[in-house]
Amino acid sequence: MESIGLLRQDLVVRDLEASSDQAAIEKLAMFLHEKGMVKESYINAIMEREKVFSTGLPTGSIGVAIPHTDVEHVNEPAVAIGILKDPVPFTVMASDDDKVDVKVMFMLAVKEPHAQIELLSTLMGVLSDPELLKTISEAPSNRKVIEAITSVL
Repeated sequence: MESIGLLRQDLVVRDLEASSDQAAIEKLAMFLHEKGMVKESYINAIMEREKVFSTGLPTGSIGVAIPHTDVEHVNEPAVAIGILKDPVPFTVMASDDDKVDVKVMFMLAVKEPHAQIELLSTLMGVLSDPELLKTISEAPSNRKVIEAITSVL
């Protein structure tokens, strides 16, 4: 599966410290920019998109967010995984008021519009497994995070 190649140990950030959803998104987007995976414009674009189209998902005891933005801000396809030190509230997708405490973020950077849909579909296998999300959120190393995810793909 093509999306497995986007999952890399060097794109995992564990114990990400953030006081808000915007701070968490900004830190992970800056991380992708520093790695050369996205253009500088990606940082502002993803933060603005989250304000309009929130990406928080109530997936059980481990809340997840899947921030993403338009393909023109991407240099190389990637998925950054941010595991927050402490959960932060995100607005639930397709809601204006409901919040979910997010512990794990999957930040998508894709070059083709259709690839985003395929990647989201692939990630649904991960998001629908509460035990797997717990394993990811508690993983002692970046390697263990990637191993846990790829075990179900």
